[in-house]
Amino acid sequence: MPDGSSLLLRDGSGSLTWEPAPPPPREILPYGRHWVTEEDIRLVVDVLRSDWLTTGPVLERFERAFARYVGADQAVAVSSGTAALHAAMFALGVGPGDEVIVPAMTFAATANCVVFQGGTPVFADVDPATLLLGPAQVEARLTPRTKAVIAVDYAGQPCDYDPLRRLVGAHGLALVADSSHALGACDHGRPVGSLADLSTFSLHAVKPITTGEGGMIATDDAALAERMRRFRNHGFSRDHRQRAKAGSWHYEMTELGYNYRLTDFQSALGLGQLSKLDGWIARRRQIAADYDRAFADLPGVRPLGTRHGASHAWHLYVVRLDRELLGVGRREVFAALRARGIGVGVHYIPVHLHPFYRERFGTAPGDCPVAEAAYRQILSLPIFPAMTDRDVADVVEAVQAACGPAGRRGNAQGPNSKVR
Repeated sequence: MPDGSSLLLRDGSGSLTWEPAPPPPREILPYGRHWVTEEDIRLVVDVLRSDWLTTGPVLERFERAFARYVGADQAVAVSSGTAALHAAMFALGVGPGDEVIVPAMTFAATANCVVFQGGTPVFADVDPATLLLGPAQVEARLTPRTKAVIAVDYAGQPCDYDPLRRLVGAHGLALVADSSHALGACDHGRPVGSLADLSTFSLHAVKPITTGEGGMIATDDAALAERMRRFRNHGFSRDHRQRAKAGSWHYEMTELGYNYRLTDFQSALGLGQLSKLDGWIARRRQIAADYDRAFADLPGVRPLGTRHGASHAWHLYVVRLDRELLGVGRREVFAALRARGIGVGVHYIPVHLHPFYRERFGTAPGDCPVAEAAYRQILSLPIFPAMTDRDVADVVEAVQAACGPAGRRGNAQGPNSKVR
């Protein structure tokens, strides 16, 4: 008698037979995952039952709480991390003829925001140990047209901002931190968010905290903050709350802006998430330490370097794979780990290698050799606060199996070979 473990098949003659069904695929352990608690859900439901859904009083509370957390005077909430970067470029007045130096090893949005404003992103190489932008790489790309520098806190580790600030200050440039990975990190005890003229954050589902989609910009400059608030609301001089307080219907569009508003129910989720961030980062650091110990003696698998004095947020745990020591490449290791249910990723394809930038700006392989070499080696392993100790052990065992001697022999048979 057939049951749930059987499969009905029809052969060429039209006859029906029952055969065992294949086992269901194992759930993939992702490289990152959000964690929404019952408290978060209650906060969102409270807003859904209130008179406000879009930008309102809860957003203002979220902005104030976020600014306190990162040590900034102002925080401006927007609809995505990309919108945060775009707002920063707008507030700084980036436009046609301006150049903005951007590290090649980042997500495309870091460069796209410059193009949105009609500017030209100039791609700089990165430090080979940390994949962070440093003053030497910036200085090599400076021209009379340079308007600003965007430093990316790659994987959750802050850049070395003191020498960067000295360099940009000497040239009269603005310094922007793309801190989408690094909320909760510090540099010599100073929180990320207080280290640059403008610091942008992503509140995407797999970032340190989430509002589903969302972003934030932190700054001490009240004038820049006000300009970004107008920008997120079509460029209007007053939003609906300001008009209500003034008892007036009047507003004017003073600049070309966008609808980049964040909702109150998203802000409620953000407030709940922010209250748990310190504990979540502590868990990320514990997982990273477990990985460090497990891979310390595994030839060919090397974590990225960490800066002295930097407190890492560990949004990503990235390893470099040495093909000569392993005998196989990143592609084979990627396939072997995915076959074991380990959801590894690659962060990132260097932006200057994307077809859009090659065709529009004439970038090419060889422009940023350190970033390009790193891209051929890097792999991001799962790391998120809700991972159990068993999850961590599964990742370690899978990496050791794929990259140890037995794994190397198995991988050499091809990317579809079984590893255990």
